[in-house]
Amino acid sequence: MASIDIVPGPVDTVRAEGVWSQIRYHAAAHPLGVIGAVIMLVFVFAAIFADFITVFDPIRTNSLVSLAPPGHTHWLGADNMGRDIYSRIVYGARISLAVGLGSTFIGCVFGVALGLTSGYLGGWVDLVIQRIVDVLQAVPLLVLALVMAAALGPALDNTIVAIAIPLIPYTARVVRSSTLTLREQPFVEAARAVGMSEFRIAVRHVLPNTLAPLIVIATAQLGAAILTEASLSFLGLGVPEPHPSWGRMLSESAAEYVRTAPWLVIFPGAAISLAVFGTNLFGDALRDILDPRLRN
Repeated sequence: MASIDIVPGPVDTVRAEGVWSQIRYHAAAHPLGVIGAVIMLVFVFAAIFADFITVFDPIRTNSLVSLAPPGHTHWLGADNMGRDIYSRIVYGARISLAVGLGSTFIGCVFGVALGLTSGYLGGWVDLVIQRIVDVLQAVPLLVLALVMAAALGPALDNTIVAIAIPLIPYTARVVRSSTLTLREQPFVEAARAVGMSEFRIAVRHVLPNTLAPLIVIATAQLGAAILTEASLSFLGLGVPEPHPSWGRMLSESAAEYVRTAPWLVIFPGAAISLAVFGTNLFGDALRDILDPRLRN
């Protein structure tokens, strides 16, 4: 049977060129957003290919190179137990991204469910949900995460849950605000007129129109989740040993070796700062692109 070659038609070519032209336009208009995206891609690349871009085992100790300064063998030096700092930072990217993405996803899922239900149904449902959200939002993010982490115990899964719960009210507020506006739009009334159920209207017509602000808040929460995970690990309530965590690396060396071996503090701190800085830059650019009120 003869093979059939599928040649892209003119419509597909025009669409592809249109997408790339929009990407080039937004990249030129938001250079800081491009920098943030590049930083995020570097950390994602490091997390995925950590096994191939490192030489040393991040948890293997070697007393012969204890507190070795940055050099040819250990690019970023070694800690007090002889573990390679570069390897620990690269593998620590996996922990930070896993916690950040996991907690952001869980927080967004529950926040969207609460915000959509609250804004669309209104009435006593809205009143009850918003009072719960008020209680959660009244406590600072780090404080509530500390309470949850202390209650659940130090573990990777528990850290994700402990950070996800304080993120829920922020997403719920944003989705509820968009839903209150969207439920009064003519397309919702038209959907009711043709006999659609309220659940279907909310999921198929209202929810997709809240994605733009949701993407922006999720990007901002990703940076906050990474910083919160580092703070919990610094206090001993985050990801436990032997997992390499940027916050725990600071906790182990900040007080005792900051003068004699400053590379133990500088490089993990720089990794945390760059990760949060990159997500914030990228989130600000997404806000400018997706929010019609900020477009030129």
